[in-house]
Amino acid sequence: MTTKKIIMSGMRPTGQMHLGHLSVLENWARLQKEYHCYYSIVDWHALTTSFDDTEEIRENIRQMAIDWLSVGIDPDVSDIFVQSAVKEHAELHLLFSMIIPVSWLERVPTYKDQIRQFGSQGKDISTYGFLGYPLLQAADVLVYRADTVPVGEDQVPHIELTREVARRFNHMFRTDIMPEPKALLAKIKMLPGTDNRKMSKSYNNYISLSSGPAQVLEKVQQMITDPARIKKNDPGHPDICTVYAYHGFYNQEEKEEIAASCKAGTVGCFACKRRLAERIDQRLAPILAKRAELENNPNLIKDILAQGEKNAAAAAAETLVLVREAMRI
Repeated sequence: MTTKKIIMSGMRPTGQMHLGHLSVLENWARLQKEYHCYYSIVDWHALTTSFDDTEEIRENIRQMAIDWLSVGIDPDVSDIFVQSAVKEHAELHLLFSMIIPVSWLERVPTYKDQIRQFGSQGKDISTYGFLGYPLLQAADVLVYRADTVPVGEDQVPHIELTREVARRFNHMFRTDIMPEPKALLAKIKMLPGTDNRKMSKSYNNYISLSSGPAQVLEKVQQMITDPARIKKNDPGHPDICTVYAYHGFYNQEEKEEIAASCKAGTVGCFACKRRLAERIDQRLAPILAKRAELENNPNLIKDILAQGEKNAAAAAAETLVLVREAMRI
């Protein structure tokens, strides 16, 4: 049994991974040194909003596994697996659903917000599964009795619900099986989309982790710059420029020089974009090399997921033995 504290986290396989995910994955890779990590490709969660569009989910799962491994998630120290392959997640979710009031789920901030958001797009997601997805998240975490969950600020209410579920279970069945996991807030700045809106698959305003130089340059050339800057030698305002925001992520060493040149009108937007594209290419180069290696070895991906599923299932099964005993079932 590991003596390290336990982290559990996951991502939904709903499309290509992009630069907005990179800092999160790099943080996951750093956490591997301190924690035993369970990293799950949560395909059941993908169904909560994409239940009517599952054609690409298997390929999305494969590509997500490749991206994780390419960025540095190490299967020798972390368990990487597909959520639906570990059935204990579903069993614990079902058992929790017997004791958790519906009102707890309805008050999760993202519940009504996302129903409105999808409703404005003409899609009804007011399903039993969508209502219950925060409880499934709680089961995802508590089935491994995780101590810690790395999250952004928008997910903190979900972790608080998980803590409430753990407290209710322990109190109701007079046990201490369930820990109350803590949220580990990632100190990660949000990268804007290439059009300066929130980065989103639906907006197609992202640079995928599998992008080669030509694709990166095409996306960078589409980025929004200072609209008041008409001529190359017009003084610019870098603080309102999307390209400059990306330089802050991928070209820190030249950021101040670029800002000064922009304000003085001595560097044009085209040259600034070319420099940014080169920096992004440098960041993606080792990821693309690892991706190519993994793409050429599909059996390795299957083996890694199978081993991760085996390890995760063994840990989850231990929890369910304790849960069933506590519940006298």
